[in-house]
Amino acid sequence: MKSSLVVASTFLFTGCFSSYSNGGYYGGSSSKDYSGYEKIPHQQMKNSKAMHRATMRPYQIDGKWYYPTVAKVSDTQSGIASWYGPNFHARRTSNGEIYDMYAMTAAHKTLPMNTMVRVDNLENQRSVVVRINDRGPFVTGRIIDLSNKAARAIDMVKKGTAKVKLTVLGFHGKIAKSETEKKEVMSVGKYYVQVGAFRRYEGAKITQRKFENIISKNYQVIIKEGYFEDKPINRVWVSGFRSEEEATDFKKRLGINGAMIIAH
Repeated sequence: MKSSLVVASTFLFTGCFSSYSNGGYYGGSSSKDYSGYEKIPHQQMKNSKAMHRATMRPYQIDGKWYYPTVAKVSDTQSGIASWYGPNFHARRTSNGEIYDMYAMTAAHKTLPMNTMVRVDNLENQRSVVVRINDRGPFVTGRIIDLSNKAARAIDMVKKGTAKVKLTVLGFHGKIAKSETEKKEVMSVGKYYVQVGAFRRYEGAKITQRKFENIISKNYQVIIKEGYFEDKPINRVWVSGFRSEEEATDFKKRLGINGAMIIAH
């Protein structure tokens, strides 16, 4: 799976990052009828643990590193949306599916695959719900690439881009409905940074609050209760790192080089 991610990342660089004109990706005319392209047979959503591990690793495009992130239901993001279609239709997406420009899907640089996202077009108040199954767009200032069908649903095909707000609705291709689902945090990270260890739980809580106030929302601070030398121990871990390198960078930025990295 590691090699497939490298291939996918390289492929996206040669695809989504190039040839944008006339309001649609790959030189597509804004008034063109796209209904004549081949229909993609129904396909099963790719949702294996191996796929998530592969697509949540840091990756590099054109010299820039991207770090897929922890996501929570109700997370929001605002920016510019674009769309991609005919020149990528029937080709592989980053998660191994076949791209179907007639499906309600989208590409995002860092959200977990199969995240369900509502896209609100802030220019006309239209909205659409899409499933993330690809990486991109690798164009400065853009936060999401919509399929042709999704772009049409919020009336942005002709213009090519639109100011939008994204809201995370759920994971694994499902919109969260129960309270438990709404509290779900999607993360397949396996690396943690231990920033403290305390016999007393109160000490761990103080450290937890301290780090919650200074770290990015991409990470979470958790308390792991356990035992050391037959006595209770409360370890404070920062979670959400996709690689040892990312955890090391975090330690350097915060000046906590003595903190331990835990592979769990």
